[in-house]
Amino acid sequence: MTLSLQNVTKRFDKHTAVDHLSLEIPEKEMYGFLGGNGAGKTTTFRMILGLLDVTQGSITWNGDSIGYNKSHLIGYLPEERGLYPKLKVREQIIYLAKLRGMSKHDALTELTGWLDRLKVPEYLDKKVEELSKGNQQKIQFISAVIHQPKLLILDEPFSGLDPVNVEMLKEAVVELKEQGTSIVFSSHRMEHVEELCEHLCILHKGHQVVEGRLRDIKRSFGKKNLLIHADASLEFLRDHHGVVQYKSLTEGCSLQIENEAVSQEIFQELQGKGFVRRFELEEPSLNDIFIEKVGDAYE
Repeated sequence: MTLSLQNVTKRFDKHTAVDHLSLEIPEKEMYGFLGGNGAGKTTTFRMILGLLDVTQGSITWNGDSIGYNKSHLIGYLPEERGLYPKLKVREQIIYLAKLRGMSKHDALTELTGWLDRLKVPEYLDKKVEELSKGNQQKIQFISAVIHQPKLLILDEPFSGLDPVNVEMLKEAVVELKEQGTSIVFSSHRMEHVEELCEHLCILHKGHQVVEGRLRDIKRSFGKKNLLIHADASLEFLRDHHGVVQYKSLTEGCSLQIENEAVSQEIFQELQGKGFVRRFELEEPSLNDIFIEKVGDAYE
């Protein structure tokens, strides 16, 4: 079931929150949305879910529009907390699962399984307000996935979690993808998108500035990163032809260079200038690409 957005635009009075966004989100894949605050990520998600009307353009899932008749196939984890603080976890999740067509018995079975999986079995009969922000996020995640959706939309799913719980949730998300769920998620954290997603879209002020397969995006960027550890001073490389950025390190330097050919020139220059411990050419990071495309506007 491919999710397709064609020329999607959303205006609020004179403000354009999303401007002519077109992309295809492949089935059974994880797709990343990157962008600073106000980039249009959450607005896009709300249009996909039908919570906001599209001003212009169309959104289809497997060729059909998405309406309430498909809500049992979709899971949504909003960025802001959406749980009832006074309700116990058991009551809350079973209620939400029943809205998605599950029986009480099946919902309780899934819930206890997920609580065990996320290492919080003791929270079954606790009120949401008694939990830390990180553990509330886990419960909210369970509410989004308990009915085994075919399409899962996660808006900043790792916010408020410590590194151990981020890894735990990442593993759960990857497992869902491997079981056939199509997952769309947004993040401020580029390393999460880089690690988890094959395809991504970078939004800036409602505009799509980069979209496609991560591997192709990196290849077309052209520039490469070069890491050199050496005993001799490498300062002379600061002004070398083809060096875009020079960063001094304790053991050497890291460079951003225009292309692979520059690395070969530098390699030749290093001959006879002392012992080189490390000479490593790398693809540009998503962070490099983001800064190039969006600049200092990223928060």
